[in-house]
Amino acid sequence: MSKLKLTMAVSHYDHVIDIALKRVEVEGVELNMMELPLHDIFQRTVGFADFDIAEMSMAKYVSMRSQGDDRLIALPVFLSRVARHSAIYVRRDRIKTAADFAGKRIGVPEWAQTAAVYGRGVIAHELGVDLRSIHWVQAGLGEAGRAEKVPLNLPAGLELTPISDKSLTQMLDKGELDGLVCATPPNCFHTNPDVVRFYENPTEAEMAYAKNKKILPIMHGVVVRKAVLDAHPWVAGNLFHAFETARRHSVKRMAFPGATAVPVPWITDAVKRAQEVMGKDFWPYGVEENRPTLEAFCQFAYEQGVCHRLMKPEELFPAQTLQTVRV
Repeated sequence: MSKLKLTMAVSHYDHVIDIALKRVEVEGVELNMMELPLHDIFQRTVGFADFDIAEMSMAKYVSMRSQGDDRLIALPVFLSRVARHSAIYVRRDRIKTAADFAGKRIGVPEWAQTAAVYGRGVIAHELGVDLRSIHWVQAGLGEAGRAEKVPLNLPAGLELTPISDKSLTQMLDKGELDGLVCATPPNCFHTNPDVVRFYENPTEAEMAYAKNKKILPIMHGVVVRKAVLDAHPWVAGNLFHAFETARRHSVKRMAFPGATAVPVPWITDAVKRAQEVMGKDFWPYGVEENRPTLEAFCQFAYEQGVCHRLMKPEELFPAQTLQTVRV
């Protein structure tokens, strides 16, 4: 029997490379793998569902699903995870304490950017700041003209102003903004001494948060076109099994003593530290293994108007993957 031919677009990850190199195969599937820039993948996936399988922003995905758009169905496979206390940047001459956020102008590249959802979750739930007390500004981070990709359902009393002719970096550098919540550092963070991270030691804050709450923010997942799963429901389980196998191979490489799988000194020490914070399996796939993170994210996204209704983790993934079998 011939294999089902599917296209898959993802960024380059060590925990996916074994699938790309066919060291790990998806049973019954012949994959046409494409490594593309993230912006292109997201734009083509959200707008046109161009690929059978694709890397996907979690915020865009939960927003679409909350609005009844089920063209894409996610697998509980989480390619990118980044803690986001470090995503909060401020002008230190204006914001020094949590109370200082009230009345300030804070920028975001997109309200429905996943990193921004988690960063605002930290501001609201860890710092105790009412998000409605902040004047929010949406614009491109380094270049002007960026716009939202999904419709929003902002809560009453929350002010979000899009600006199309300036970048967030320009405005923060000139003092037209008091802070940013964004995935990558603005250029002025490296050149303007008044632009700093709100958390003086963000890594320590992120590790304590992860250890105490079992939340390690999920940035990107993997989605499959619903039409594929409707016609071939077995694809979900086989894909999950392949991603899980490739992930375990990658973690084993990172943890192997006496050698380095990536050009990063002390990588095995970093693995040990991650295990101390998150447990032996510190980068798990699956729903139950990630329930605290998924529930927190769904709550943040709903409170902030990214989701149009409160989603449950079980609604986001195929039934075949809710009870995962470890490999």
